[in-house]
Amino acid sequence: MTLKLIVANKAYSSWSLRPWILLAHFKIPFEEVVIPMDRPETRAAMLEYAPTAKCPSLHDGKIAVWESLAIIEYVAEAYRGKAIWPKGKAARAHARSLSSEMHAGFTALRQACPTNFRRKVKAVPLSDEVRADVARIEAAFAHARATFGKAGPFLFGRFSAADAMFAPVVNRFHVYDIPVGKPTRAYMEAIMALPAWKAWIADAEAEPWRVEKYEAV
Repeated sequence: MTLKLIVANKAYSSWSLRPWILLAHFKIPFEEVVIPMDRPETRAAMLEYAPTAKCPSLHDGKIAVWESLAIIEYVAEAYRGKAIWPKGKAARAHARSLSSEMHAGFTALRQACPTNFRRKVKAVPLSDEVRADVARIEAAFAHARATFGKAGPFLFGRFSAADAMFAPVVNRFHVYDIPVGKPTRAYMEAIMALPAWKAWIADAEAEPWRVEKYEAV
């Protein structure tokens, strides 16, 4: 049975991108359902798939999984032949730690630079708290690349779940023109060159829905 992934608007849903880009990159077949955000029917529509009334959620027959990181773990377990997580024990532990840090943290960056995948590149003022988030992310990228990333351009060499978790950060850094070092920019370019990334952006740009609170930033 084909997996079914429920996502919110591709223009704005960072959480939805994470499992979507993972499935697309690893060529795991799935059916997609897009539910527009901030509409009168949104909550009821999302409740049909997840008890949180949020996206994303993944459905594998009668099994339902929600929250991006839980979905990624489910996919990794279901498709053990795919290198969803890095192969080495130490690398996997590090990748999971970074992914959990991303899942739970960087609130200042999230709030100051809301996701908008079709936003024109334009800088905004950054608080000290946002700059601290950016510095931590750059340090995390550099450490992962130096320690585990020699085999390729991604955090652990080859594209993995950790890159899927940080993919929305790449968009934030890019569209808000956040100053980053050359190694971070090279990593961003590698993510943005992925066919799965380009497909998501194309879909986001084609969406008819607009949410003013995101478009106004």
